[in-house]
Amino acid sequence: MRDQNVSVVDAVPSVARTAALAIVAIFAFAANSLLCRLALGEGLIDVASFTTVRVLSGSIVLLLITMRRWRSHGRPVCDWRFSATLFIYMAFFSFAYLSLSASTGALLLFSAVQLTMFTAALLSGERLSLSSWAGLALTVFGLIFLLLPGVTAPDPMGAILMLVAGIAWGMYSLLGRNVDDPLQATTNSFVYAIPLALIVSVVFIDNFYSSRNGLILAVASGAITSGLGYVIWYEALRGLAATHAATVQLSVPVVAALGGIVFLSEQITLRLVFASVAILGGIMIVLTQRISGARQNNVSKNKN
Repeated sequence: MRDQNVSVVDAVPSVARTAALAIVAIFAFAANSLLCRLALGEGLIDVASFTTVRVLSGSIVLLLITMRRWRSHGRPVCDWRFSATLFIYMAFFSFAYLSLSASTGALLLFSAVQLTMFTAALLSGERLSLSSWAGLALTVFGLIFLLLPGVTAPDPMGAILMLVAGIAWGMYSLLGRNVDDPLQATTNSFVYAIPLALIVSVVFIDNFYSSRNGLILAVASGAITSGLGYVIWYEALRGLAATHAATVQLSVPVVAALGGIVFLSEQITLRLVFASVAILGGIMIVLTQRISGARQNNVSKNKN
């Protein structure tokens, strides 16, 4: 009886710690949209330089954190697919925010990430319930509604770029499922993405422009909201199941939208509100059904 009481008491700080880490990580991910939009929307730095500085500063922070592990356990082999998908996400993310608001960009990014994950699940043979299909249809409808031509529609090219960024991030997340240490894999990915970022900077050298504030925002995006943000998120994942983690991420577009209103004076349109309700509501339905299905499968296995 005493052991049971101790385990319950010990579990409480663990749950609280996981929740706190998840909240901090969510704010960090949402802040990425705000920092990028603020830097590029105000013309404080060119897109290629922002991406390069973000990759460089994120690499430095992650190297400082993982260097001790590499010295004791050796450096893991880098999979080029990790670096490629991470770079595509970062580059397209930056270029998209030349024309998108923080809230719209975050919603499009998150939609593409989740739809990529759902598509991969279907291709792997996972069966969706009728409710899940309805939720998926609602998400697609919300995305189409958001992108329909109109006065308040987002810039088409910006939307396409952000959708590509989301697909790349979804693929990066799928690759990470089979990695023993995602933090070390992320560090490797950042480091090997540096040459790709430098190539883009060379290609767009004619557009080079940088200011002190622009550099500060790029460093903050790379070192704090990306580098440290991923470290905190991976730590939170130790106490979260994959499906629950995806559910928690539903709050990222909402936090980004609120941040856009408060810090960037962005206007939230009815189109964005309706699309957000449809997209996030549909994703929530699918995730809820997947969590329920996973629990039922676990119960069946335990009985057998």
